[in-house]
Amino acid sequence: MAKGENGLEVYVMTEIPNNVILADQYAKIFDGFSIGSNDLTQLTLGIDRDSAIISDLFDENNDGVKSMVKMAIESAKKSGRIIGFCGQAPSDFPEFSRFLVELGIDSISFTLML
Repeated sequence: MAKGENGLEVYVMTEIPNNVILADQYAKIFDGFSIGSNDLTQLTLGIDRDSAIISDLFDENNDGVKSMVKMAIESAKKSGRIIGFCGQAPSDFPEFSRFLVELGIDSISFTLML
């Protein structure tokens, strides 16, 4: 059942670790989730992705980041909520896309470079 008026579905961005940790509580308020992986990676690793000094340490494939993504997807599924993924990782790493699909993600955004 949509939380918004006239069937409008309301989703929350899951781009900070707190939103992942409290996903079960947010599922009571929102219709679904969207994982913002660029910010989630930055905040999970404590690394400024825009800093030329340490940007090479920014890695969506880090085990901690993947654990956060997995936790978010599992919480959404357990709560019967839809969850999508937006961020650079699926475009850059095909294996990351497989990881998301295996976890049951509902949608993935990609950047297509022609």
